Amino acid sequence: MYEDKINTCDKLPLIGDNAPAFSANTTNGPINFPEDYTGRWVILFSHPMDFTPVCTTEFLSFQSMIHEFQELDTEIIGLSVGAIASHLAWFRSIHDEINFKDWKNIDITFPVIADIDLHISKLYGMIHPNTSDTKTVRAVFIIDPKGIIRTILYYPQTTGRNLKEIKRILLALQTNDAFKVSTPADWEPGLPVISPSPQTVDEMQRRLNNHNKNMDVQAWYLTFKELPENKIYEKLKKH
Repeated sequence: MYEDKINTCDKLPLIGDNAPAFSANTTNGPINFPEDYTGRWVILFSHPMDFTPVCTTEFLSFQSMIHEFQELDTEIIGLSVGAIASHLAWFRSIHDEINFKDWKNIDITFPVIADIDLHISKLYGMIHPNTSDTKTVRAVFIIDPKGIIRTILYYPQTTGRNLKEIKRILLALQTNDAFKVSTPADWEPGLPVISPSPQTVDEMQRRLNNHNKNMDVQAWYLTFKELPENKIYEKLKKH
């Protein structure tokens, strides 16, 4: 049993890896991943099981922001160990019975994978044996248009995710790709970003002598520069 537990989680995908490929049935029909999503960003998230209270609030939150994510060329895919019939029954209960933050009569429109045999959950390291052998933790994978894993988040089963933070991370990744910059702690679109550090002595000296009013050189290795929010969204929409 101990060896089985180790084997469940000793091949975790890492940031920078190709997203493990799989085929699956979902509430919106079959998918081949990541092939079917080439050219788009994806947020793949797991929830422990259907008809659970924290998951219900998260599903409503994801659905409330689905258009915000789609505007960023991002699709949402959920995953649970439950069967399709269980997913659909849960969706109906959410629509008919739940009122959370004044969200009521809400239809869940993003696909949710049925992972009854735990194949995908284990493939992505969503099963943490010391928590449960049969339920996933709250995992989040942000995967870029080339099918590369760019962010991995894990939450315990008792703690709901912060979707605004997930969107902030997505925006930071897209801004990094579009403008070749990094983002500081607590960054939000419109706040200064960080220019790449110099790689040679000459570059370092030029950076220290830089008098560009849009750049704030704190030290040779830390330079902030202005990047207006509207400029970010304009470029992201073009992409």
